[in-house]
Amino acid sequence: QVQLVESGGGLVQAGGSLRLSCRASGRTFSSYDMGWFRQAPGKEREFVAAISRGGGSVYYADSVKGRFTVSRDNARNTVYLQMNSLKPGETAVYYCAAATRWTIPGVRYEYDYWGQGTQVTVSS
Repeated sequence: QVQLVESGGGLVQAGGSLRLSCRASGRTFSSYDMGWFRQAPGKEREFVAAISRGGGSVYYADSVKGRFTVSRDNARNTVYLQMNSLKPGETAVYYCAAATRWTIPGVRYEYDYWGQGTQVTVSS
């Protein structure tokens, strides 16, 4: 089992940047594929980005390609989401999630463990 704790959210102006972190407990972080999702008020939770356990494969939602970067540091049990050129419509709670093994990284039901989320607010 793994516990996930996100940090790094906050208030930023449109066009600004934030870096989210998600630290995992336990010694087996490197055996999990990791993902980032977000959920805006009144909307479904949606896929943002994912990274394979070794970091060799990354995936992004079309809406964030070229602006967001997912990375991980297995020695620090941490996955990151660098978000640049943020837009007001990206205001949401951002969640990290861990999968013992995904087949489709963008599907939320592939993930076994979730963090509590961190709020990101983008002002116009």
